[in-house]
Amino acid sequence: MDGQICCMVMRVNLDCNSCCRKMRRNILNMKEIEKHLIEKQQNRVSVCGRFKPADVAIKLRKKMNRRVEILEIEELPVHYEAEQEAPIVNHYKYY
Repeated sequence: MDGQICCMVMRVNLDCNSCCRKMRRNILNMKEIEKHLIEKQQNRVSVCGRFKPADVAIKLRKKMNRRVEILEIEELPVHYEAEQEAPIVNHYKYY
């Protein structure tokens, strides 16, 4: 599982802006998470990276002191990363 990219959606009760800041700070300190999205209105947190979903949920539960419910887990194939990280080449000429 460590070799695959995993995307996970969780439900966490985020009451206020300080809860969102604390969640963002905790996610940014986890090196295995590459991308994240925090939706305060829907109480959802989406993370992508190379990790085990249960480990990330347990870490966030301990650090946030809140219940973390895993809603969805999607495992992406390894070649998916190469397609997403393709460089964008601009063919503009500046005179």
